[in-house]
Amino acid sequence: MESVKSKSYEVHINELAQAALNQHISKSDYSRIFLLVDENTKAHCLPIFKKMMDAPIDSLLEIKSGEENKHIHTCLQLWQDLSNLDGDRKSLLINLGGGVLTDMGGFVASTFKRGIDFINIPTTLLSMVDASIGGKTGVDLGSLKNQIGVINQPQMVLVFPEFLATLDPRQTKSGYAEMLKHGLIQDREYWNDLNQKGDFTDASCIQKSIAIKNKVVLEDPTEQGLRKILNFGHTLGHAIESYCLDNPNKKTLLHGEAIAAGMILEGYLSHELRGLSKLSLDEIKKGFLRHFDPVDFAPDDIESILQLLKYDKKNSHGNVNFVLLQEIGNAVTDIKIPEELFHKAFAYYRE
Repeated sequence: MESVKSKSYEVHINELAQAALNQHISKSDYSRIFLLVDENTKAHCLPIFKKMMDAPIDSLLEIKSGEENKHIHTCLQLWQDLSNLDGDRKSLLINLGGGVLTDMGGFVASTFKRGIDFINIPTTLLSMVDASIGGKTGVDLGSLKNQIGVINQPQMVLVFPEFLATLDPRQTKSGYAEMLKHGLIQDREYWNDLNQKGDFTDASCIQKSIAIKNKVVLEDPTEQGLRKILNFGHTLGHAIESYCLDNPNKKTLLHGEAIAAGMILEGYLSHELRGLSKLSLDEIKKGFLRHFDPVDFAPDDIESILQLLKYDKKNSHGNVNFVLLQEIGNAVTDIKIPEELFHKAFAYYRE
């Protein structure tokens, strides 16, 4: 399957990924090779990965899985481990895991010794089609998503769809939400295909989503304009995710589950403010609720979620900026929302 080329690196899939990894390491004079895993990828993915790699791994680094561990204290542990294990500026860090691990591993590599090389090997659908692509790295600040980080590109991203067999269906579905988003913001036909598709984990769908995200990132690598469209559903979705993570009385949501709700809500705002048709709005809602359980929002929950919007990374000059849809496949950025529309959006979601 053809690789996806970015400006400074490539995303390789299946057999090409294995060949690219071994070729890159054989021609690079790395002083030490570190592999970062969590308890899940150590048990389920590491044995597979070791058979793919010709060169020896010098040291294995391990962190605990889960968004609740994506914080600076975990980074401190990893920086200390790299230092204790004689890591230097010619070291390589390979990140074998989901979005939490590749985000954090990329950040640790980008800041250790002012930057060492890293390679992302995503093991969840979410990280394959989104988190490991585009160079965004970082950690959360408390329960606030991705507040600390840098944009820095990996040497390569290697996608092995066979790792998806190690996941439970809920984790896989979380990545499906991001794939649907790619269709909503850039490609109506892709949205139609995915929305009707029974199997969204085949390599061709993964490659299509990677290609859509890569195209956007190539045009706007530092998120000054177009790249903001990748945040559709994420302004409210991240606030929902943070609120549920920080509230012991609420079920913790996976990223895709939260942004699925966010895309329905922001779809409603698109209908009110940018002319998205009611037919398309209902199509979006029906599509997501076919695959994702509705989230129960009480009035107090909604107020708390709206308070979290002030921490969104796209904000500027005190304004909360939204990405909305003019139609399916066509997104616009930097839209201000009248406050009364938020409550109408939640009311539409709950209908």
